[in-house]
Amino acid sequence: MKRSPIYFAAIAAGCLAMFAVLAPADATRKADLTKVKGKRVAILVTDGFEEVEMTGPRKALDDAGAKTTLIAPKAGQVWSWAKTKWGKQFQVDLALDKARAADFDALLLPGGVINPDKLRMNEKAVAFVKAFWTGGKPIAAICHGPWTLIEAGVVKGRRMTSWPSLKTDLKNAGATWVDEPVVTDHGLVTSRKPDDIPAFNRKMLEEFAEGRHQKK
Repeated sequence: MKRSPIYFAAIAAGCLAMFAVLAPADATRKADLTKVKGKRVAILVTDGFEEVEMTGPRKALDDAGAKTTLIAPKAGQVWSWAKTKWGKQFQVDLALDKARAADFDALLLPGGVINPDKLRMNEKAVAFVKAFWTGGKPIAAICHGPWTLIEAGVVKGRRMTSWPSLKTDLKNAGATWVDEPVVTDHGLVTSRKPDDIPAFNRKMLEEFAEGRHQKK
C-alpha cells in the first residue's frame, strides 16, 4: 500500500519526540559521571574493614577518574577482613593525623564489624567525618559504616539503611531506617551489605558528581 508524504512525516515527528524525551536523561547521566573526574575522595578505614566494601567502590571511583586516598589512623599498611577471616593488607596513602577534610570533596566509609567500631572510638576519626557533614560534602557509607556517622552526630532526620543490626542504633540516633539496597538523602548514600555494592556504586557516583549539598 502506497504511503503518503504526510504519513512518513508523522512517523518522523514521533521518532524525534521520543528522542527528545530520552536523550536529555542519557546526556545528563553522562555529564554527571564526567563530573566525578578529578574529585578528591577520602576513604577512611582501620584494621578490619570489609575488603570488598573498599575495593569495589574504590575501583568504581578510580574508573570514573576520581582521585582516591586511603586514610587510616596509622601509617604503613592496614588489614582488611574477608567475610570470615583476615584478608589482604593495603598500603595507607595518608595517616589520619595528616588528613584534612578541607582537602577532599567526598568521603567513603566501608563497613566490616571491627572497622567502624574502632573508628567511632577514635576522636580524630569522628571529627574528620563530622567535618565533611559540616561542609555539606557527600558521604557514602555501607554495611556497618554508619556506626561512625552516629558517633559524629550527623544521622538525625536522615533516611538511611545499613546492616540490619544497626537498625536500632540508627533509629535511636534519630534516623529513619529502611530495608532497601541503597538510600540517598541530601548527599548521604547508604547501603546494607556487599550484595548491594553495584547499586551503592551508582548512587555514590551520582552524589559525588553533584558535589556539595546544602545542609538540612
